[in-house]
Amino acid sequence: MSATTLPTSTDDVRIPLRGHLRHTGALVRRNLLWIRQDPESMADALLMPVIFTLLFVFVFGGSIGQALGGGQDQYVQYVIPGMIAMMSMTLSQGVGTGFSQDFNSGVMDRFRSLPIGRGSVLFAKISVELLRMLFATAVLMVVAVLVGFDITNWGGLLATVALSTVFASSIMWVFLTLGVVMKSAQSVQAMGFLVLFPLQFGSSIFAPTGSMPGWLQHFTDYNPLSTLADAARGLMVGGPVAHDLWVTLGWSAAITAVMAPVAIHKFKTKS
Repeated sequence: MSATTLPTSTDDVRIPLRGHLRHTGALVRRNLLWIRQDPESMADALLMPVIFTLLFVFVFGGSIGQALGGGQDQYVQYVIPGMIAMMSMTLSQGVGTGFSQDFNSGVMDRFRSLPIGRGSVLFAKISVELLRMLFATAVLMVVAVLVGFDITNWGGLLATVALSTVFASSIMWVFLTLGVVMKSAQSVQAMGFLVLFPLQFGSSIFAPTGSMPGWLQHFTDYNPLSTLADAARGLMVGGPVAHDLWVTLGWSAAITAVMAPVAIHKFKTKS
């Protein structure tokens, strides 16, 4: 009589959607409890919007505001929607560094030995980072109101947050991939800096692009952070929205379609 071979991996077992949702919820709770035990991990989400808002408004607000035809108050209305776009990408990096730390500490080996869907681990990480991003956005808006930002369109603000969330979720697949393939959290952070820095400052987030060199303007035209920032301004303070909105959604769909399968494959095959 031959022995029956039992499945040894969740890859061999088809887990129903309800199971994936249950596993994802349990892992989200685990990640939130970890944040509760280590509140310092929220320092970037708390301090980054405060520091960046005060820095750009009070250091650059006067000169750039004059170029916009106003002053510091004019610059506040310009830069705050752009900073919501910046938060969506900057905080996305945390999902990669956290993922790398879990691998190096052995936590991920424990997850992979359990009868849970592999995708649940990834989706739980993304869900928690999106919650961190929403927290940072709330802090940003509190500081923005304190420095003079005028919220005239609450529907536009909510639409901006939703659009930023969609874009951030797509970027997180890139950082998840980096978290799997790179050897340390420091390497992920360094690579993230090299990616984020030119995208953020080569965009319309902090200043209009009209005075930039021609070659840089071509770059900003195709930079998804520029279209996200411009769409946010249109939604929150008025102006054209449709083109930048659809381009941002297109970028989000394309990045997700390419990077999500790569991240899942790398995670499943990582030894």
